[in-house]
Amino acid sequence: MMATPANSEKNVAIEVKGLNLSLCGKKLLDNFDLTVHSGELTALLGPNGAGKSTLLKVMCGETAAEGEVCIFGKRRSAWEPAVLAKHLGVLPQHSSLSFAFTVQEVVELGSLPLKIPNAQTSALASEKMKLVDVAHLSTRLYPTLSGGEKQRVHFARVLTQLSQAGQQCVLMLDEPTSALDLAHQHKTLQVAQALAHAGAAVIVVIHDLNLAAQYADRLVIINHGKIQADGTPWDALQSNTINSVYGWPVYISSHPADDYPVVIPASPEKNLMAAI
Repeated sequence: MMATPANSEKNVAIEVKGLNLSLCGKKLLDNFDLTVHSGELTALLGPNGAGKSTLLKVMCGETAAEGEVCIFGKRRSAWEPAVLAKHLGVLPQHSSLSFAFTVQEVVELGSLPLKIPNAQTSALASEKMKLVDVAHLSTRLYPTLSGGEKQRVHFARVLTQLSQAGQQCVLMLDEPTSALDLAHQHKTLQVAQALAHAGAAVIVVIHDLNLAAQYADRLVIINHGKIQADGTPWDALQSNTINSVYGWPVYISSHPADDYPVVIPASPEKNLMAAI
């Protein structure tokens, strides 16, 4: 998809400074600073309402906030939308599409910013559908798909959109595994990880701490609009931090085969079970 940039881990893809955003009296982002690098998969973690998806929406321009967002050294507002669309792709939690397009046609919508011939569009869409395991659905009508199948179709669409990104590529995924079965959860994150290690800046909002630990290079744990932990999976996933952020005790173990932490929730208190 792209050449690996030199020293990619040090290339700043996105920088946000002093983000502030409140809604209905609740502080969603509180003087928030974050730098995201190319060549790295960054997972945004935290409880419901912590500000993860809000941060993603502010970075991509869907939601306005006080503060500054720069993409590859240029303020996001200074980018021409058609140009930025080649370099920044977003997979939202939910994608509304009710038209009876085929899967192939939905994926080909990702080529709109690219201005390429129809034959090239078709070939590119087929390649991305195969990558995320929806090629066998190419002639199916999109509304007839399951939630997980729709999620993977839109992932293929976003990958098609970014096919000309070159060394300036940002992929944002908002809970991309929420509707997927076990195998496709891992396949989706494998694709995201491979893109990051090929030079893209990949940002994933995810709730599963263990999936994040397995695939992300960096974990950023957010709560009340602030960063509570930021580092490698082993650095960020501390039992006291998780207990404080999520309000639930956990044990941290090591995966029996691979070197990443595994979060094991503690048993519920007996008096809580009795109350139920």
